Amino acid sequence: MHFRFLLFSLVPSFLLLLAQGFPTESPTATSHPLYPRAPATFTHPGVLVNKAQLDFIKAKVAAQAQPWYSAYNAMLADSLASSTRSPRPFETVACGSRSENPGEGCHEEREDALAAYANALAWYISGTKSYATKAISYMNAWARKIKDHTASNAPLQTGWSGSSWARAAEIIRYSNAGWSSSDITAFENMLRNVYLPEIIGGSKSNGNWELVMMEAAQGIAVFLNDASSYDKAMNRFLDRAPAYVYLTSDGSCPKSAPINGFTSCSQIQDYWNQYSFPENGIAQETCRDFVHTGYGISSMSHVAETSKIQGNDLWTTDVGTRIRYALGFHSQFVLGASVPSWLCNGNLNLSGGKSDFQITEVGYNALNNRLGISMTNTGTLTQQNRP
Repeated sequence: MHFRFLLFSLVPSFLLLLAQGFPTESPTATSHPLYPRAPATFTHPGVLVNKAQLDFIKAKVAAQAQPWYSAYNAMLADSLASSTRSPRPFETVACGSRSENPGEGCHEEREDALAAYANALAWYISGTKSYATKAISYMNAWARKIKDHTASNAPLQTGWSGSSWARAAEIIRYSNAGWSSSDITAFENMLRNVYLPEIIGGSKSNGNWELVMMEAAQGIAVFLNDASSYDKAMNRFLDRAPAYVYLTSDGSCPKSAPINGFTSCSQIQDYWNQYSFPENGIAQETCRDFVHTGYGISSMSHVAETSKIQGNDLWTTDVGTRIRYALGFHSQFVLGASVPSWLCNGNLNLSGGKSDFQITEVGYNALNNRLGISMTNTGTLTQQNRP
């Protein structure tokens, strides 16, 4: 399930390639201060993509330009975008470890949220109303039924699903898709009362949890025009991001997220399962596996992109620098570089290889295409992973 979830959730990233054209900003990656402040007025649509990006993609697909056209067709060909597929809402989504024991509504919720997002994109790009109707049907079905997330993986499940719901809802609400005001209110209430309380407090678990939780919280806050929740999510994100990806400027030991409460370097090393840090870009879960590491880096990229849309360009800060080095560091091994003995005792769990590390597109577009920063390994992997 993790491969299909990751791949399909990132298909729209292929469409975003070159959405901003040639570099228009300085390649300096530490030029602006970090601050969590919400904008005075939120930009809509404004979760991962804005109107200019959506219009850019629409024009590229209409012209059958590559790689956008192939990526769009790949999205439409997936069963989650099928016109005959129906929502499968649950009143209580109960997810244990690996969405098992219990595993009630876990896959259904994640897939329905992704299906809503795919249909929302298809509606905007094609103008075909049936896609909008289908996206709305998923959002309405869940808004009318779900009341809670339970069991050990509840925060992670809520983050995964919530991030996709917010993207879909932003596109549909702000594209004259025919979503009624009463249905929008019901969906707002679902996000405010069922999703946001589960994720806004953060997590002491592996970093990919808190990162996707803050990705979802940020997106939900944008949809709700909730400045207070936006600031809370961004504060937690700005605590977690530097504790997820190491830079040599951090010193001999990685940073720690305050929520974890580590007080010594040895505690942090044990948490990372890594005991020397000679290079930029090592991640907290590198020695676990590249799938979960990819989840974390992906969420960092998505938060940075939404933040830029909302007026705070994290790509030109410490966050962008960490994403840049994380992408390059991990891409080299996915491409076949030898693993040094100092890294994870010389053993990396690459799982499905390239197919399980399709998380580079958003970061590569922002850092290479917009800012003009050279990213050789990331660029090579990005090209190889396209449809």
